Amino acid sequence: MEQNAQTCSRTLAATDRQYMHLAYEQALKSYREGGIPVGAIMVEEDRVIAAGHNRRVQDNDPLAHGEIDCIRKCGRRTRYGGVTLYTTLSPCMMCAGTIVQLGVSRVVVGENRNYKGYMQLLIDCGVGVELLDDEACRELMSEFIDRNPGLWDEDVSGKV
Repeated sequence: MEQNAQTCSRTLAATDRQYMHLAYEQALKSYREGGIPVGAIMVEEDRVIAAGHNRRVQDNDPLAHGEIDCIRKCGRRTRYGGVTLYTTLSPCMMCAGTIVQLGVSRVVVGENRNYKGYMQLLIDCGVGVELLDDEACRELMSEFIDRNPGLWDEDVSGKV
């Protein structure tokens, strides 16, 4: 999917980089547990309100993607409009749909080279999307894919 002008290419604020590092730590945690290295952090008013990582393998749950785990840990809210979701990898269709459904206003993506995902869907639905293109996020996912091609294919169902 192509990025359009709504996807910011500006330099992200230092706090954005710090929050992405926290999401990366979640991805690394999943990787060390034998899972898929996708991590996510939810932030509201400069405060982390939830953190999660892909738990598909660990919990034998096909829906336990990193963004979903993070959202579940955030719990029920009346509104998600002031929330920024930091995710190490461009969201899949399921996660993008959940982000749109809940009304999350902003998503910062660590990388989309290993998986293009559905950033354009988010943009088309009015979500503010920023791509960091973070080297650490990219390298961790690339290493995982190289070492676990079958598991990666299972997770994305061949849709790369």
